[in-house]
This record gives sequence, structure tokens and C-alpha cells, in this order.
Amino acid sequence: MDTQLTPDWWPSPAKLNLFLHILGRYPNGYHQLQSLFQMLDTGDRLAFSLNTTGDITVSPEIPGVNTEDNLVYRAASMLQRHCNVSQGVDILLDKQLPMGGGIGGGSSNAATTLVALNHYWQCKLSTDELAELGLTLGADVPIFVRGKTAFAGGVGEDIHPTTLPEQAYLVVFPGVHVGTAEVFGHPELPRDTPPMQWQDYEFESTHNDCQQIVCNAHPEVAKLLQWLVHYAPSRMTGTGACVFAKFETVSQASDVHKQLPSKWSGFVAKGMNISPLLLKLEQVSLI
Repeated sequence: MDTQLTPDWWPSPAKLNLFLHILGRYPNGYHQLQSLFQMLDTGDRLAFSLNTTGDITVSPEIPGVNTEDNLVYRAASMLQRHCNVSQGVDILLDKQLPMGGGIGGGSSNAATTLVALNHYWQCKLSTDELAELGLTLGADVPIFVRGKTAFAGGVGEDIHPTTLPEQAYLVVFPGVHVGTAEVFGHPELPRDTPPMQWQDYEFESTHNDCQQIVCNAHPEVAKLLQWLVHYAPSRMTGTGACVFAKFETVSQASDVHKQLPSKWSGFVAKGMNISPLLLKLEQVSLI
């Protein structure tokens, strides 16, 4: 097997949905959304070792997830077929982000796989082409492929990059798992929030339409929000279950993190307008 001697780690950053408005529903059943994706400097990481067998492996295995269903495997396999690549790859996944947390773990892993293997396999696909491929894996994958903090509309594919003050965030996982389908299929989910103009965005004038549904179904999320909001403006991200509080500085976020009850796990991260994945791609492209 032809492998690289030293694993070259690629970042797979987390994201936050600073707000999530549901405007309505399309005839195909998908929801029409508006959201603001904030890229973070923290997340998982992946390493890629090319092989000549043509096989794709992902290790370690994720408990309860078949390899063929793993988004990392699916992304690599799809790109290999799409670009008619004869090489295979052995992928190491260093998983740090909680699954089912609404902070983009699986989607970000898939995007990192597409971006890294497009580079290693010399597929020469453009960012637009990679994002289009990524959309078939999940609505959030294109945002990670493009790698910029951005407003998103439609089902998440209508992306408008933006620049935000690079604030600090305390992201907390309440220890419960929330299924996206469970939330979007709920009969009481609000689906009539009026559309807003991106230039009118203010955190205080936005909200997360999924938050109350999740809090009703998972009281632990509600308890966490009640605890966090005493310290800073707080909100659930995506369809949950992670909750975030925003601060001006990493030091402020770290102070609250130290007071976090032991039943919850969390991390402090800094918002970035350009994703660590994009910075890594720029770095390796110069070599």
C-alpha cells in the first residue's frame, strides 16, 4: 500500500446557526429557511493517506454507523466515482464534536473530505462543483465547502458570504440527541416567519424557530438555556441540541465555561469569517 508517512491533518470546523427562521414549505416538502452560519475555529480533524488499491477506508468506526452510511465514506466514494479516480484512500477521523448537536459535525466532515481529496486526487473541480456535489450529501455541506461565514436561504443552498465581528462563543452540549427529521416534521413547528433582508440582521431581532419545539421535547435543553442566558445572550443552534452563548472575548467565555455544571460538556471557540479548512487548502496549495 502506498501511504503517506506522516498523517497530514485537515480541520473539519464546527459551525453555529446564529439564527434559524422558517419561512414556509416548498411543494416537495423541504422547508424554506433563512439562517446565518458562523464558522468556528474548533472542530474535528481528518487525515488522508492515499493508496493504490482503490479501496476507501474510514477509521475508527463510529459506533452505530455503518461505514457505507458514514458521510466521510460517502463523500470520498462519490468524488472517486465522479472523477474516475483509480487511487483509494485511508481516512483517519479524529472526532471531537458531539453527534446530533446541530453544529455541523457530519456535514463538515464530508466537506473536508471533498476539499482534501479534490486536492490530493488532483480532480481540479471548482468550489461551485464541489459544493454542488456536497449538496447531494446534505444541505449544510456546501456551506462548509465554501468555508465562509454566510447568510443562507432556500433549503440552505442560496449562500451570501458576509463578515462579522470575530466574537467568542461558549458552545454547550446538554447530553441529549435531537433528530433533525423529528424537529422539521413536528406539526407545531412555526413555518410562517416573515423573510428578512440580510443587511437588516441583528442578533437581538432574530430567533431560532426550532428552539421551543426542542425545549418542549427535551427539558434538559430548556434548563441549559435558562442557565446560560444569565451570563450572555444565548440560543440553540440549528435543530439542536447544542446551545451557545456569545461573548466579546475568549476570556469571558472561558470564565463561564469554568462554571459549567459537570452534567454538561462544552467548549470555547472563536468565530472566524474564513474557515480553518479554507486556510489549510491555501497552505497546501502553496507547497
